[in-house]
Amino acid sequence: MSESIGIVGAGSWGMALAYLLAGNGHNVTVWSRNEKNVNRFNEEHENKEKLPGVVLPESVKFTTSMEETVSDKNIIVIVVPSAHMRDICEQMKPFLSNDLNNKQVIVNCSKGIEEDSLMIMTDVILDVLPGMDVAVLSGPSHAEEVGKGMPTTIVVGAFEKDTAVYIQNVFMNDAFRVYISPDMLGIEIGAALKNVIALAAGIADGLGYGDNTKAALVTRGITEIARLGIAMGGKFETFCGLSGIGDLVVTCASMHSRNRRAGILIGQGKTADEAMAEVHMVVEGVYSAKAALSLAHKYEIDMPIVEQINSVLFDNKSAKEAVSDLMLRDPKIETHNLDW
Repeated sequence: MSESIGIVGAGSWGMALAYLLAGNGHNVTVWSRNEKNVNRFNEEHENKEKLPGVVLPESVKFTTSMEETVSDKNIIVIVVPSAHMRDICEQMKPFLSNDLNNKQVIVNCSKGIEEDSLMIMTDVILDVLPGMDVAVLSGPSHAEEVGKGMPTTIVVGAFEKDTAVYIQNVFMNDAFRVYISPDMLGIEIGAALKNVIALAAGIADGLGYGDNTKAALVTRGITEIARLGIAMGGKFETFCGLSGIGDLVVTCASMHSRNRRAGILIGQGKTADEAMAEVHMVVEGVYSAKAALSLAHKYEIDMPIVEQINSVLFDNKSAKEAVSDLMLRDPKIETHNLDW
C-alpha cells in the first residue's frame, strides 16, 4: 500500500529516509528551510554536501512549504536537530489534523534531549502537538549506509502496537529490517545519550588510546545510559537492544559518526566549537551532554563519563586529565546486584 509521507529535514538522514521510503513505493515530499538547497535538490535529487552518491528517485518532491510537506500526509517524519524540534512543531501545527477519521502519525527520527525542559523529543512533540499519534525510529543506522542499501536493523517505538506495526510495514524492506517496541522512553534515552559517550570514544581516539580504552568506554557507557534510563522509567531490555548497545557500538566505532569525529578533534586539542565547525554537521552529543548531566543530578544517578565530558566541553578541562580522573576514581563493584 502506497502512503503519502512528508519528511521534515533534508540533511543526510532525512535524504536517506526519503530514498528508502520512495524505494518502498511511497509518495514522498521533503521539506528544507533553504530555498537554494530545495531548488538544487529538485534539479539534482541529491544532497552532494551531506550524502553524496545517493540519488533519489524523480518522484521525490522538495519544498520550502511546511503546509505542502505535512498537510494531508499519512505520515510525517521529523529529522531535524533536537534543538530545533519545538520550533519545527510550532511551524507544523497549523497544518496538522488529529481527527480520528484523518489520523496522521508523526515519526520522530531526531536524537536528543531538550536542554531547558529535559524532555525527550517525543514529549516535546506532544507538548506542542497534544493528541497526535507519535512514534520514534532509532537504532544503528548511518545514513551513508542506508542510502547504499546496506543491511540495517532499527526499532520503532509507539504508545499503541497498531501504530508501531503500521510504521514497521511502511519502512521495512529486504535491506532495512524493523523491530517494534512499546518502550519509547528507553529508545529515546539510548539514542540521545549514546552521542555523549561517542564523543568520549572519539576523544580517546584523538588522544591516541587503543581498543582497550574504546571497549571500556562502550561498556561503562551503556551502564551509565541504562542506569539513568531505568531510573526514568525505561526498560533494561531496551538498553541491551538496537537503540541501546547497538546504536552505541556503531556510533563509537564508525567514522560516519559525527560525534566520534568531533571527539577525535577535541582529543587532538580543538575546542568543541572548532570541532563542530570542522565536522560541518550538528554534533548532537555536545547539546545532549548538559541535559544528560542535569538528568543525572535530578535522578541522583552516578554518571562519571558524562560528568567528565561536560568538564571537557564546558569547563576547559584537558581531555587527558579527564581520562586520568576516570581511571583514578575510588575502586568500584562492577555489578551491584550479584551476590558473592
